[in-house]
Amino acid sequence: MKRIPKFKSEAEELEFWSSTGKGADSTEYLDWSKGKCAKFPNLRPSLRTISVRLPIAMIEDLKILANQRDMPYQSLLKVFLAERLAAERKLRKAG
Repeated sequence: MKRIPKFKSEAEELEFWSSTGKGADSTEYLDWSKGKCAKFPNLRPSLRTISVRLPIAMIEDLKILANQRDMPYQSLLKVFLAERLAAERKLRKAG
């Protein structure tokens, strides 16, 4: 088995393993027959801060809805986006 190189950043590692980059074959580095299923309950997804310009009225509506659900409006916005993305994926699979 080859040794997995040390990476300077997550982006460098992504490039190494990515099929659009060097496309390293993981079977040359890992014996997948010895793999085990694992759960990572405390793993959080990587986040990136973005700027989105929204009409003031839309933000106010979000704040009202979020307040009714006792949650921050930014969290509610993420829920709405996730629901819409899931619906779009479902449509794409069906079509």
